[in-house]
Amino acid sequence: MRDIENPKLLIAKGGLFFILGLLAAGLLIARNPEILAVVLLAIAVWAFCRAYYFAFYVIEKYIDPTYRFAGLGSAIRFLLDSKNNRIDDAK
Repeated sequence: MRDIENPKLLIAKGGLFFILGLLAAGLLIARNPEILAVVLLAIAVWAFCRAYYFAFYVIEKYIDPTYRFAGLGSAIRFLLDSKNNRIDDAK
């Protein structure tokens, strides 16, 4: 399967992800309409967004600008690779 290159399709895909997130969050809150559930859900979403930012921006821009990631699995392999000296060299 090839990559999507059409900007309109990419925007539609992003919109669908947003709608899916809203539906999932809405259903979770509807099942458990307590303020604690809403706050914990908001914290979880924020934390995962920051982790995603770290995986694809911070590592590539500040730790190793030469490394290109193919996805979250690639970022995890990069961080777990014990032979990887790039992190130590960045200091």
